[in-house]
Amino acid sequence: MSASASASTLASEFHGATQAMAELAAGALASGGTEAIASADVERAMTAIVKLYAAKAEAEGTLPLPFATDRVTPTEVVLVVSEMLRALDISLFDLAMWYRRGQPL
Repeated sequence: MSASASASTLASEFHGATQAMAELAAGALASGGTEAIASADVERAMTAIVKLYAAKAEAEGTLPLPFATDRVTPTEVVLVVSEMLRALDISLFDLAMWYRRGQPL
């Protein structure tokens, strides 16, 4: 299989997986069934997506939108970001130093 065919297959598989995950998450949220989803599964998905986002941003030199801004609330973002920072013991001071990384002063 050529590299372009392999990349195309990977892109197609990833697209299908993300669509399926979005539909499953929407269903769980709509039905109030979030307790049925194992925390370890959410952790696995979040870890994979964070690593992929960071690798893509580094490789492409841009920071694509991490989510659809019209489908996520500020409260949801702050809740997730706060827990991500807490999990890795990153202080707000540390965050402030990284926040402007790559931006002109």
